[in-house]
Amino acid sequence: MGLLSVIVPCLNEQENVSDFYHELLKNEEYFRGEGVDIELIFVDDGSTDGTVAGVKELIARDKRVHLVSFSRNFGKEAAMYAGLSSAKGDYVAIMDCDLQDPPALLPQMYQAITKEGYDSVATRRVNRKGEPPIRSFFARQFYKLINKMTKTEIVDGARDYRLMSRKFVNAILSMEEYNRFSKGIFGWVGFKNKWLEFENIERKKGETKWSFWKLFAYAIDGIMAFSTAPLAIASFLGIFFCIVAFIFIILIIIRQQTVGDPHDLVGWASMVCIILFVSGVQLFCVGVVGQYLAKAYLEVKKRPLYIVKEEL
Repeated sequence: MGLLSVIVPCLNEQENVSDFYHELLKNEEYFRGEGVDIELIFVDDGSTDGTVAGVKELIARDKRVHLVSFSRNFGKEAAMYAGLSSAKGDYVAIMDCDLQDPPALLPQMYQAITKEGYDSVATRRVNRKGEPPIRSFFARQFYKLINKMTKTEIVDGARDYRLMSRKFVNAILSMEEYNRFSKGIFGWVGFKNKWLEFENIERKKGETKWSFWKLFAYAIDGIMAFSTAPLAIASFLGIFFCIVAFIFIILIIIRQQTVGDPHDLVGWASMVCIILFVSGVQLFCVGVVGQYLAKAYLEVKKRPLYIVKEEL
């Protein structure tokens, strides 16, 4: 018998745990016919509601359900890695608990791996129906920007929802970096990948845990993790302003030697604007370097990605 491990990161999803479980098990008959058992791994990312209690109720009824509970909130990236580390399956799926990732796609994804020879089947939304327009706009711009700055393919609208073969999972687990950006990691490891598209599905219950600023910070992490282009931009800006400053020095010397400038205060406003602008560029460049230094600092400390409080 084969085994399918389904990893479900959770943060305050008490309203969705039971619904997700029953929706997933609608595929049970299909996988039983394929000779595949299912194990379900809920990874609690420091929930403060009844998520853990809800999972424990499922465990009491179904021994195929497991729980990995963190000591605090470590983030979805850590939760996904913890689930991958715990999964024993020949095939491993990552899904959100809010039912925005339709479990009905799993049989089609399984067929693509077992019959078509793919190592991973990923999903992407073809639209962003239900999202605030501003958030959708910036999301699209992020994907355009990051794909210009990195050689790793990061698909617009990509979800974390995917089904993977065991060798694909092992490749992901071999990347033990602290600053994780899974959308980039999935593309970086390579292998043969297939994309499935579906219409955006709004959350069944509860509210999203991703605010605009959390998504913005996550986008910055993604760019830093898979591109050094910001450092190159900072370097080019420094070179450019050095050249501009040198040209202006030459022009000032020539002017002073030819016509002079009897009015000492002439041009002070423009000079202040130039100083403020150049200072802003300098601070931007220092900030870019600081971000990369901070990432390196976190990596060399070798802290664990997560701490498990309870495992069932």
